[in-house]
Amino acid sequence: MNLQIITPDAELFSGEVDSVVVPGSDGLIGILNNHAPLVSSLKSGQVKINNAGDEKFFDVNGGVVEVLKNKVVILAT
Repeated sequence: MNLQIITPDAELFSGEVDSVVVPGSDGLIGILNNHAPLVSSLKSGQVKINNAGDEKFFDVNGGVVEVLKNKVVILAT
C-alpha cells in the first residue's frame, strides 16, 4: 500500500509499505493492505512503518489519518 506522511513544513515519507501502526486517539491502529476505509484523529506518539522487515519510526504530536483504497495519508503536526 502507498503511504504519505505530511507535516505543515514538509513531506516526511512517501512510498510503498507493508504495514503502518499509528497512535489513534483511542489507541494504536494497525493498518495492512486492503484495510477498510478509515478516518481517525491521532494523538501524540510514534508512527511505525514496516516494509520487508525494515522498520522506521516517526514522532507525531497529533493529526489525522485517512485510509482509502490501499492509500494511507497521515496529516501530522
